[in-house]
Amino acid sequence: MDKVFYTHSFEETISLGQKMASIFPNGTTLCLYGDLGVGKTTLVRGIARGLNITELIQSPTFNIMKIYFKGDRPLIHIDAYRLADVNSDIGLDEYIGYEEGITVIEWPMFIEKLIPENAIKVEIIREDDNDRKIIFSGKNIGFLEAF
Repeated sequence: MDKVFYTHSFEETISLGQKMASIFPNGTTLCLYGDLGVGKTTLVRGIARGLNITELIQSPTFNIMKIYFKGDRPLIHIDAYRLADVNSDIGLDEYIGYEEGITVIEWPMFIEKLIPENAIKVEIIREDDNDRKIIFSGKNIGFLEAF
């Protein structure tokens, strides 16, 4: 069963991520789907804020991955957009599902072979300029029922 949330501003999307950060179990992998500019990195900024990470969170498009250790728990942020044609092992599998923190992957469809079965799919849909529909789905989203 899916869990659906609606946000109506940039700030509400950050707030959603911030509130959810405390309920994600260690080892959680979130796979973010959505068009360019829909708010994937905005949600990650909220998760980082909820983990008390004070570093600037930007999409790691050119770095592929950024790891933030200065918070309550580590946050691994992967942007797989540039990995569509990469056929070599670049070591991402060591960080996906990192058991002491939370892993968030933007554009996971480009590294499908590395996505764990228990990953949570998060689809962000732009309904208009400010409104977003955010759908969480997967086998392990029962903890979201209390949210």
